[in-house]
Amino acid sequence: MSHTSAMDALQALRNKRDTRNYLPDPIDDAVLSRVLDAARMAGSAKNKQPVRLVVVTDHDTKVALKASGDFASWIDQPPVLAVAAVNADAGPRRLFDVGRHCQNLMVAAHAAGLASCPVTIHHPEVAAQALGIPDGVEPAMIISLGWPAETNQPSPISGPRVGLEDYAFREVWDQDQ
Repeated sequence: MSHTSAMDALQALRNKRDTRNYLPDPIDDAVLSRVLDAARMAGSAKNKQPVRLVVVTDHDTKVALKASGDFASWIDQPPVLAVAAVNADAGPRRLFDVGRHCQNLMVAAHAAGLASCPVTIHHPEVAAQALGIPDGVEPAMIISLGWPAETNQPSPISGPRVGLEDYAFREVWDQDQ
């Protein structure tokens, strides 16, 4: 692997921001397929591959999914929602696998010029019913996708990240932090 490609990946990770403001423009199928394929390629514990995505573009379904999250009132606006679901019997690391898939999806979307935002599912039964997800499969996370709308308004909750020295301790937890 070249040093340039590693820096490109690091830059994509450092620059990706959660976005809730989208243009109404559709996402081209080829772009969406590349992003979904990047999510598919995420690793999984013991290679069980328990994660599946339901891709939602239908407005009525997006409206129905709003009730699945306590802070999801805006999710009918993005052109695409990707709902990650996981087999309930996939073991204790299944949500870790969901996170890996969703992070791949969001970083790939960012690299393609798309904006994204993870949305917590507080009421999985609502999402399961809206999407026809069978028993034994848990709707775990929604990722919104779309072309970013131009906005000059900073997020009301944005701020600087914790410094690396306060984030990563060497050898033992630094109790003085």
